[in-house]
This record gives sequence, C-alpha cells and structure tokens, in this order.
Amino acid sequence: MINLNEHYSELKSSYLFYNIAQKTNAYLQKNPNTHLLRLGIGDVTLPLCKTVVEALHKAVDDQGNKETFHGYMPECGADFYKKAIKDYYSLRNVDLSTEEIFASSGASDELGDILDLFSSNNTTLIMEPAYPAYVDANVIAGHKIIHLPSSKDNGFTPSPDYSIKADIIYICSPNNPTGAVFTKEKLSEWVEYANKNNSVIIFDAAYEAFIEDDEIPHSIYEIENSKKCAIEISSLSKTAGFTGTRCGYTVIPKDLAFNGMNLNEMWVRNRTTKTNGVSYIIQKGAAAVFTASGQKEIKENILKYKQNAKVLMQALDECGIWYCGGKNAPYIWFKCPNNMGSWETFDLLLNKGKIVGTPGEGFGKCGDGFFRLSSFGNKEDTVEAAKRLVELFKK
Repeated sequence: MINLNEHYSELKSSYLFYNIAQKTNAYLQKNPNTHLLRLGIGDVTLPLCKTVVEALHKAVDDQGNKETFHGYMPECGADFYKKAIKDYYSLRNVDLSTEEIFASSGASDELGDILDLFSSNNTTLIMEPAYPAYVDANVIAGHKIIHLPSSKDNGFTPSPDYSIKADIIYICSPNNPTGAVFTKEKLSEWVEYANKNNSVIIFDAAYEAFIEDDEIPHSIYEIENSKKCAIEISSLSKTAGFTGTRCGYTVIPKDLAFNGMNLNEMWVRNRTTKTNGVSYIIQKGAAAVFTASGQKEIKENILKYKQNAKVLMQALDECGIWYCGGKNAPYIWFKCPNNMGSWETFDLLLNKGKIVGTPGEGFGKCGDGFFRLSSFGNKEDTVEAAKRLVELFKK
C-alpha cells in the first residue's frame, strides 16, 4: 500500500480567484460588449525593459555558437548573476558573499520549496491578511499554523506576541495584499523575537523595488542580528516584469544554523539534488536588471505603476475612504465603505462600476471588510476606474 501525503486533503478550496472569475464571466455573458476595468490583477502589464531584452537576445546568440555555448549552469546560480545581486545589496550597506545568494525561478517557487529545510514538526506563524500560498505550502508540509491577525489599528503591521511560540515566521514587506510596509523599528522587534525564540524568519521581499521612503528597509538584512535568524526571498517578477520570464533569488546567510546544522549548506545540498539551475539565457537577462541602464529602465516602469496608484489614492481621498499601501507598494488596501463586506463591495464595483478588484476576505478572515486594488493595469483604465470610484463612493 502506497502512502500519500495526507496533508493535501487538508487544503481548503482556493475559491477566491475562482469566484472572481465565475462572477466576472457571468457578468460578461449578460453584458458581452462591456469593457471591464481590471484592477484585481497581480500581474504586470508593461514589457521587459530594453536592456533586459538585449541581454536575452545576446544570450540566445551565445547558445547558438560553439565558442560561447553553455550547458548545465551551476545549480546555485551563475557567478555573474550572484555578483550582480551582491553589488545591488551593497548599495544599502548589506554585505553578502556570493555563496549566500542562490538563483531561483521566482519567489513563489522558493517560498514553498524552502520548507524542505524544516521537519514537519514545526509551527509556522502567518500574519494575515496574507498571500494564500504561504498557508497552503505549510499545510502541505504538515506544519501547525498560527494565524496572526493584523488590522487597521496597527496599520496591518503587527508586533510580535511573546505568548506565541512560532518556529517559522513569514513576513512580507511591502505586503501583498495590504501594501503596508514594516518600519526598521517594527522589523527589529521581529528579529529580536526570532533570535530569542530560536525561530527563522522567511522574509518575502518581492516588492522591495517599489519602496520610496528612505527609512523603510528594502531587506531584512538592514536590521542588526538578522543574519542569525532570517532567510530572504525575492523576485524580478514585479521589479522587472519577469512574471512570464521567471527569475529571482534567495539569500541564506552562512551564520544561519540550528541544532548543529547549517541552513546555507543544507540549501546547497537541496539545490544540487533537486535542480539543474536556472538557464544561462534567463540569468543573463536577470543580471542585466542590475546594470545602470537596467535600473534606470525598470524604475521608469515602476514609476508608471506608481502613477496609477496615485490616481487611485486621490480618488479614495476624495471619497474619504481609509486605505494603506500605494506609496511604497503596487497594491492599495481600502476599507469598504458603509460597513459593506468584501464580496458585497466586489459585486457593487462589478455591476455598477464595471471594475474588477480583489475582495480582502480571500486573504484571510481579517481581510473581510477590506478590498485590494492593483496599480498594474494600464493608465487609461486606471483613470476611468478612479472616476467611477468617486461616482460610487463619494458622499
């Protein structure tokens, strides 16, 4: 008799995006010629920047010539890519060795795969509202999960509760879905908690490039003593439009060790066992992101998304609606007006405003009564959506 992973049976149905699709499709069947303004999407809409495309083309040409052809790449990442990331971190006075940096196919993969380092006999703390994959990956791994709610009162950036004992802690800053960012002081609280409790922080920095406030950390390694307790996972998906190209990186400090086992060494063993690395072509394109021209061009794209966010924030301000996010993140998280629920707000925006967003309830129970808007759409649709928000919600 084969034994399967019974934890799959514990997964709850992923109804959020299914329900959104069902409601949207039903509306379009009744109103087939309607142009919906889609502000729920978490995917980018601007293309790869010129410098990245040129690097990808050059890498393809390399693979077509015997003299420059590359076969298997190092499983943990090419030196040229890891050096580019090391130099990027040094701009924020974070000193990493290339051996602490691992190439990946994106943050989503790593956020689940990293759990290979931990036995099933662990407790994971997930701050909600949260990216749903955090929960599902830990259910599959057999971990006990503690759901730590956050709220408007703490700006959706909760402080640690020392009455709770957690082995693994997920922190996402800038946050998906709320767009909230953790200050240096707040992150320091969590680093202190982790070190005192012998815990590991898994820090999701997928949206760090959207941070514009100088006092907000881009990396958890800007916090003292964090290399003793934190793994950082990042991605080029939202930073540089790599959602369909797939590349990111993971940082595991050499100082990170528990019970006589070193997590950096363990991850080297994991990667050399389970992967053949990220392709030469993709890593060449990814390394180009960190060049001077690449940084200039991706910042121009990010600025376009942030202009969209400003348009939406101005509309919510005009309506007197509370929100967070937008300034340092591509998402805006607003309080549903008139005490409406998340799905009630979704239905109103769809049927009256022809706007598709994301109900906060889908990110955890404490997300009910809130709603997420994305700034990743095109400018024209965003401007029109903002106008309709004012028409619907201005008192």
